[in-house]
Amino acid sequence: MKATPVKGTKDYLPKEAALRDYLGNAILSVYQDAGFSRITTPAIEDAVNLDKSEGGENLNLIFRILKRGQKLSSALEDKDATEKTLSDMGLRYDLTLPLSRYFANNRNSLLTPFKVIQMDRVYRAERPQKGRLREFMQCDIDIIGNASPDAEVDLILTTTKALQTIGIRDFKVKINDRRILKSIFSYAGFAEEDHEKIAIIFDKLDKIGLDGVKAELSDAAFSETGIQRFLSLFEGESLNLENIGKVCDTAYTTDLKYILDTVSSVAGDSFPIIFTPSLVRGQGYYTGTIFEIEAAGYNGAVAGGGRYDNLIGKFLNEDIPAVGFSIGFERIFGILSEQGFSIPGQKKRIALFYDTENYADALSYAEELRADHMVSVIARPKKLGKFLAKLEAQDFDGYAVYGQEDSVKFFQ
Repeated sequence: MKATPVKGTKDYLPKEAALRDYLGNAILSVYQDAGFSRITTPAIEDAVNLDKSEGGENLNLIFRILKRGQKLSSALEDKDATEKTLSDMGLRYDLTLPLSRYFANNRNSLLTPFKVIQMDRVYRAERPQKGRLREFMQCDIDIIGNASPDAEVDLILTTTKALQTIGIRDFKVKINDRRILKSIFSYAGFAEEDHEKIAIIFDKLDKIGLDGVKAELSDAAFSETGIQRFLSLFEGESLNLENIGKVCDTAYTTDLKYILDTVSSVAGDSFPIIFTPSLVRGQGYYTGTIFEIEAAGYNGAVAGGGRYDNLIGKFLNEDIPAVGFSIGFERIFGILSEQGFSIPGQKKRIALFYDTENYADALSYAEELRADHMVSVIARPKKLGKFLAKLEAQDFDGYAVYGQEDSVKFFQ
């Protein structure tokens, strides 16, 4: 038997679990204060739903569950059987597809617009490496049934407040619209079937600059005329919402300007929100606004999301507007763990030792101490000094011995 967890998953020590609980509870409290309601959905979804969800590259990372019994036996008889024909269910790769199905199934019992929280584990068949797990936590808020850009404003302000609550303050919000991206690509003369490929290259603008984007587009054999027409939009001082509006429907830029102005008005100087035409995001189900949050000291985005007005309609055969924002829980947890983050306001953790004949009295005393401390009641070990070293290594702050007058002693 193997004692180690499956590759790409993690065990969490008590201190790590406490930090995860703190982060989750702090984020949840902000979400709930903003009027969002929490739901839970199964980790398992129907394979048909997963395969048709337009989840981009994540569709290649689905953990599939084999059919069972006679269904599996029948499937195996087909010499051309594939992993898809051998499975009928899979583990969710994000929380958006399960939410869409949930809303379709429970619509008549829900208030619309539906402001919803999901904080749960998801699964992707990633190649395990630092920052990429196969099982990880997502923290999502979504608004279903509101086509107005007011929904984006609500999500941005709530998410930024949650980040500020857990101590992340030096950040910026980047926002774009997938419809603007498509308009830019069409203006340059690129074929629609090439838009996603171009988007992947354009997404690197911040890292490789316009010259790098030009080089990669040339290497991909796109026409020089199209490349120059595309890049001309971003030369000099033209990288702004007003100039972009000349090549796309004004409704797209009007909505973005409203979001930018409203968020800035409410947030004041606490963080900037910036129109970023090179922002792409990879989920295929995004239909409109997309946004990310970048924070100082964190590699990559600490939160991201967008509008997905078509996904729920796959279940209901009608258009249902929806938009969501997800906090990068694992990235934040990883950085704070490395920094030795201390949970603010947490009670000191101590051990109360007792002799076997006074256990009941020690328990009563422990209740008194718990007004100010977290207290573990432990039988007094024979080698107290050696045990105290273990306590300190396990993040205990101190100890007390029942019956001794000098009360609680804290480790230096």
